Amino acid sequence: MSGMEVVERARAILGPAHVLSDPTDTAPFLADWRGRYRGAALAVVRPADAAQVAAIVRLCAEIGTPLVPQGGNTGVVGGAIPDATGRSLVLSLSRLNRIRETDPVGDSLTVEAGCTLAAVQAAAEAADRLFPMSLGSEGSCQIGGTIATNAGGTAVLRYGPMRDLVLGLEVVLPDGTLWNGLRALRKDNTGYALKHLFIGAEGTLGIVTAATLKLFPRPRSVATAFLALPSLEAALRVFARLRGALGDRVTTAEILSEPQLASVLAHVPGTGRPLAAVLPWYLLVEVTDPLAGLELAERLEDLLAEGLEDGSVADAAVARSQAQAAAMWKLRHSVSEANRKSGIVVGHDTAVPVARIPDFVARATAAVAAVRPDARVVAVGHIGDGNIHLVVLLPESLRASAEPLDAVAQAISAAVHREAIALGGTISAEHGIGQGMRDALAAFKGPAEMSLMQGIKRLFDPQGLMNPGKLVAPAPD
Repeated sequence: MSGMEVVERARAILGPAHVLSDPTDTAPFLADWRGRYRGAALAVVRPADAAQVAAIVRLCAEIGTPLVPQGGNTGVVGGAIPDATGRSLVLSLSRLNRIRETDPVGDSLTVEAGCTLAAVQAAAEAADRLFPMSLGSEGSCQIGGTIATNAGGTAVLRYGPMRDLVLGLEVVLPDGTLWNGLRALRKDNTGYALKHLFIGAEGTLGIVTAATLKLFPRPRSVATAFLALPSLEAALRVFARLRGALGDRVTTAEILSEPQLASVLAHVPGTGRPLAAVLPWYLLVEVTDPLAGLELAERLEDLLAEGLEDGSVADAAVARSQAQAAAMWKLRHSVSEANRKSGIVVGHDTAVPVARIPDFVARATAAVAAVRPDARVVAVGHIGDGNIHLVVLLPESLRASAEPLDAVAQAISAAVHREAIALGGTISAEHGIGQGMRDALAAFKGPAEMSLMQGIKRLFDPQGLMNPGKLVAPAPD
């Protein structure tokens, strides 16, 4: 069957308006937001519900057409971008954007995969509840994508990644079967927990069309602080003190290096230093509780005073208003924008055991310098779960040089990944694998684990049509 025939059959299923083939219409779906990954496709299909998704998947299975599911297209590893052959259909989930059910008594929310994270947060708030995941892209990223990549964010410390926030899923399997696993149960001990196969599978085993999510009490007491610290070792001491005294009330602990903060201040309008002191490291801390009227700011100040006395904290500011807290948060949420304006970005999503963070940053920074003395290293991340984004900034002049940029980036990333692995860490904590990290994944996992993953892929998707070329290639027959 020709590509045109596939497109015409898709139009018969969805209606002509929801099958895009004009290059002007398809262009936004064929490149990632950073312009790093580009592909081609027969068309972009936009189903309206799970039944239409299933019909498109059955069509692709029947005729052997690869299918690439896409949410908000906010990823950084090319997981939602087709290859350059032009043989695939891109399936956009943006029209599956309904809130199906809110259950404030059972603390659950059932939503379709195309709902943005911000819309899910708003639906929870309307029910006087909290959906705790928070990302810089929350206005654009879709809930199906956050599930497919097992997204993390700034609240993992208290609430966990997406895997910990999903109660049930509705998924279209590669043969077009619609599996309804939308159970709102907290306990279900009836065999394999199938939902976990699809969380983090990046659309390679099936397409998530809806999810039942966990809700939590809304925080009614909040305290936010910005700390200046002499070292990462000091940051860990402060973090341990806060956790020991406040427990799970410590919702956020975000670390920024001075070069990272300087990049934000230089390139993002409306930002400023919360503190006069200029130190090597900064920590953004947020403490919350569902009980109203708790004097969390006072308790936080007392703990920070202890740090000022023993030298682990050089300076600190506790927000006195929502505006001050928002200004602190803007510094954290602006790092990606600032780094793109600071040079050629080679980003990393490594995680190591929390106690090994200082070792990792020192060793990885030295490893980068050995590869590229002209590189600048900035660091930002989630100190409470060990996920440190070591970002390498290369001079823009490299684009015009004869040296292959991809080769430079690969050498840098290999050095960073070696240090993370040597310390018992991982090469990807929350961004996923996609196409950009697939070779690195195979080197990281080893033959036994890769064989298991390939076996699962082949079991679910024997034709290899579901988001091909991403995460893991099927094992050879």
